[in-house]
Amino acid sequence: MREERIGNQRLILGDCLEVMPMLGPVDAVVTDPPYGIGIDGQSRRINGKKSDRKGYDFKGWDAERPEAALRLIASLNCPKIIWGGNYFADLLPKGDKWLSWDKGQRLSQSDCELASTNLTGALRVFTLNRVALLQDGAAHPTQKPVALMKWCLGFLPDAKTILDPFMGSGTTLVACQKLGRHGIGIEIDPEYFEIACRRVEEAARQPDLFIAPQPKPQQEAMDL
Repeated sequence: MREERIGNQRLILGDCLEVMPMLGPVDAVVTDPPYGIGIDGQSRRINGKKSDRKGYDFKGWDAERPEAALRLIASLNCPKIIWGGNYFADLLPKGDKWLSWDKGQRLSQSDCELASTNLTGALRVFTLNRVALLQDGAAHPTQKPVALMKWCLGFLPDAKTILDPFMGSGTTLVACQKLGRHGIGIEIDPEYFEIACRRVEEAARQPDLFIAPQPKPQQEAMDL
């Protein structure tokens, strides 16, 4: 395990199944787990290196659903927003509020993605074309736009500390940093962990002058 503190964010390199039990309470979970649909299995070779259809390194991270981790997340007593929730309906508590990202495209890929929540209220839709990822610097095959994750955090106004057990390239923590929230991100892949650190550091160097930083929450668990 390795830990970095950047701005308001705590980034942990490790397996979320091992790390989550060591953390203190969190106020909410916002995450985008592997869906288990083999999206990086549509491989080809680029310059002699096996890569997926988008040109990212082929890692095999989407071979199966992370069922044990999802059950652990489901057991946490806090609000949750979990992207790809339609793939995990049998593992997550039923809720009446779903979130949808309308990708603003009608191509061969899905028109939208769904997030399961344990919140109450009507379904809500966020429309943003996937080209927004170009502005964020897409570094992960399934990276979500920063604007989308900031929208998600808007449904959690009282949450001071946000946990993302599948941090990937760090978009949730980038959104937390831009909104003055405190985030904890866990990522098992060293390469994506380094990318997340760089993105969060960049966000910390460019604070939003209109966002008042929140006080540092009390950490009840021991540091790693």
